[in-house]
Amino acid sequence: MRIGQYQLKNRVLLAPMAGITDQPFRKLCAHYGAALTFSEMMSTNPQVWHTEKSKLRLAHHQDIGINAVQIAGSDPQEMAQAAQVNVDYGAEIIDINMGCPAKKVNKKLAGSALLQFPDLVRDILEKVVDAVNVPVTLKIRTGWARDNRNCLEIAKIAEQSGIQALTIHGRTRECLYNGEAEYDNIKAVKAAVAIPVIANGDIISAEKAKFVLDYTGADAIMIGRGALGNPWIFQSVVGLIEQSSNILEPSLDEKCGVILRHIDELHQFYGAEKGYRIARKHVAWYLQGIQPNSDFRQTFNSITDAKAQLVALEGFFNLICNGNHNV
Repeated sequence: MRIGQYQLKNRVLLAPMAGITDQPFRKLCAHYGAALTFSEMMSTNPQVWHTEKSKLRLAHHQDIGINAVQIAGSDPQEMAQAAQVNVDYGAEIIDINMGCPAKKVNKKLAGSALLQFPDLVRDILEKVVDAVNVPVTLKIRTGWARDNRNCLEIAKIAEQSGIQALTIHGRTRECLYNGEAEYDNIKAVKAAVAIPVIANGDIISAEKAKFVLDYTGADAIMIGRGALGNPWIFQSVVGLIEQSSNILEPSLDEKCGVILRHIDELHQFYGAEKGYRIARKHVAWYLQGIQPNSDFRQTFNSITDAKAQLVALEGFFNLICNGNHNV
């Protein structure tokens, strides 16, 4: 699959997720096979472009591969400016967020709220595409509400505006993350436009990824929540859809080693004071897949020191890897 001048190594992508797809997590997912990973959503408000938080969100690493940055906003001129600023910072692909269902984003008329206004969508897309010399992609939902699924109209606008690839989450904004993702509209969009279409929503296994690709005819799939605490999902998905081979999950020993390195990287990336707080949610997700009923999560969340977190994690992993699974 190609996005503009970039040839991706496979058809499996990591979704942009606020508070999650920072540099350490993107690097980890790329290591396990994600062909393209997106930054956390960047606001187009000029007042926050040069803050420490924004700089961390934009931090890239060569091991990640192509530097794709997502922006969110509603003012066409501000969006174009933000795209330029991010390209100056090193972005190689700009992704426009018109899929986020969060109230705090939608009340600013950003994210999926924009799907209600196709003319504004066109204005934003055209201005951003004209403003930068890198590929611009778009992420949407199937519509704003269940009785207004207008992804076909938006997809055609995107194609006409010069968008290089379109990701569709198989829910409306009204659905939030409830119920099951629907893929019929993604299939319809793929049949109606010539630009690459990426299917997103409820892809939590290699088998589901293959089903969604086959059913929709999409050019690629994007994994979001399915990667939380489970970055090795990319390895198994790539194996099944690219090589038709079933790749076993890493051993418990390998997983424990990866988790320890990830938490250590979070401490280093954010600094010990902020890092230990961010580590908590990742450890909670990891434990869901390793020891879902463990009391250790509560113990871990009470630790307020980065080094102590690593010591406690290592001790816990030594116990479960040595066969004591009731900890």
